[in-house]
Amino acid sequence: MTLPIDAPAWLTRVGVFDLETTGVDVTQDRIVTAHIGVLDRHGRELAARDWLADPGVPIPVGATAVHGISTDHARAHGRPADEVVAQVIGALQVLFAQGLPIVAYNASYDFSLLAHEARRHGIPELTTPSPVIDPLVIDKAFDRYRPGKRTLTVVADHYEVRLDAAHEASADAVAAGRVALALAREFTLPHSAAELHTRQIGWARDQAAGLTEYFIRIGRLDPDESLDGTWPVRG
Repeated sequence: MTLPIDAPAWLTRVGVFDLETTGVDVTQDRIVTAHIGVLDRHGRELAARDWLADPGVPIPVGATAVHGISTDHARAHGRPADEVVAQVIGALQVLFAQGLPIVAYNASYDFSLLAHEARRHGIPELTTPSPVIDPLVIDKAFDRYRPGKRTLTVVADHYEVRLDAAHEASADAVAAGRVALALAREFTLPHSAAELHTRQIGWARDQAAGLTEYFIRIGRLDPDESLDGTWPVRG
């Protein structure tokens, strides 16, 4: 993957982060698997670490169908949830301390769920993680009117990024990082990761407001309801 000569300097190395979980409720659901890695500017993974947790609760059949991890497997082979949460937070802190941006697709899901897991286990949570790079938010900002879904599988295919094992934490994390590189090749992104992080806060807020209006119009939300556009960590 070749980047333009004037590509942002921070793309020399990026962290990648993904969670697979027991469900989609960031306040109640639990981590099952996690992946954190580092990619170079060509999308090659230079370092990686994976975790399998025993979430301490049964894994719903629907979640197992997505990521392939059953309750029995997690109980037999997973590490205690509090240990995994602490180690994932520690690994992210190391990368942030090195100045690396962390790429996470739909980052407000992963970082919000991680924050709630930290609170659940009495572990110090990440404080205002930054800079974070969210290809979903960026793709919507730069190609707002493209029809179709914006799942990682669909967006990776759109930018010709290979994703062979969707919903496996390692595969999703690396694919998200490569989509971020593809976006930097396709569009003119800020040269500062900090500036891009700040812009994504506004983009995510505006995207949530627009989706709220649409959902109210089609009757999916009541007029007094709204989607939370806080990014990268929802309350």
